[in-house]
Amino acid sequence: MTANSEGDRDPLFFRDRDWHPAAYTPGYKTSMTRAPFRPLVALGSTLSEETGPAFGQSMIGALDNNLILNFTGQPAIGERIILHGRVLDETGRGVPNVLVEIWQANAGGRYRHKKDGYLAPLDPNFGGCGRTLTGPDGSYEFLTVRPGAYPWPNRVNDWRPMHVHLSVFGSGFGQRLITQMYFEGDPLIARCPIVRTIGQEKAIEALVAPLDMNRAIPMDCLAYKFDVVLRGRRQSLFENRREGM
Repeated sequence: MTANSEGDRDPLFFRDRDWHPAAYTPGYKTSMTRAPFRPLVALGSTLSEETGPAFGQSMIGALDNNLILNFTGQPAIGERIILHGRVLDETGRGVPNVLVEIWQANAGGRYRHKKDGYLAPLDPNFGGCGRTLTGPDGSYEFLTVRPGAYPWPNRVNDWRPMHVHLSVFGSGFGQRLITQMYFEGDPLIARCPIVRTIGQEKAIEALVAPLDMNRAIPMDCLAYKFDVVLRGRRQSLFENRREGM
């Protein structure tokens, strides 16, 4: 519970423990070798994990949130988009000074990674990652290209939908949440074995960024809005920490 300004207690925010998928999901082939088969052990955090390091503007470069230019300074190839939203607590209040990082495939569906063997070409001007700090109201924004879908060796013909990986940090590196954002209208979302490990449609919907024409720039780029909720009943689905921040 939390105390309000009048000294009363706000209601407790119960979490839905079924919101996240099971670790062992045979439809997602690699989970069969990575899922734990013994009870998990909870380890307490240390003071250094809870109090530092502090993320400040001094560590953010001028183009860190501009994935179109931040790799070489020359424009990347692909459909330009704005990805924006807010990092919120369970009451809907914005959380300021949160370090937000994203990484993604290029417009052809290929990552800049030595183990990515997809036949799509690498874009010499696209590094595929960026970072920014949330503003006083918890807002963030990235300029990037829409990532392409790509095949992956799960079943005979499985494809990952267009998606962006996103992480947010608390006050230190020990407080990190990771999730994926999908794009409204992508027909591959419903066909993706990873997405289908999520048992609730509302949880899947929370990972889909709607088109936001109010933030689109005419004759330039479309925009998509994706809010991240850290805890509570409206919590975003995170890959690495069910309980939120």
